[in-house]
Amino acid sequence: MEDIHVDETLDCRGLSCPMPMLKLKKTLGKLESGKVLQMMGTDPGTKNDIEKNVSKEGFEFLGFREDDGFTNYYIKKG
Repeated sequence: MEDIHVDETLDCRGLSCPMPMLKLKKTLGKLESGKVLQMMGTDPGTKNDIEKNVSKEGFEFLGFREDDGFTNYYIKKG
């Protein structure tokens, strides 16, 4: 994940379902095509939902990385 160039960061730490996914959808809608978004989150449900939801919307899920107390998710806008 270290070689991913992040264009924008969305901090959803402390938010619970469905807010992280709603904020993610809104932010990705504003992002330019080809740009990469890093979303930071603490809600465990996000891990189950994110890959399926971003793929359904036509975005590319690049993966996630566990950090100290939160998870970083990486999504590329198609």
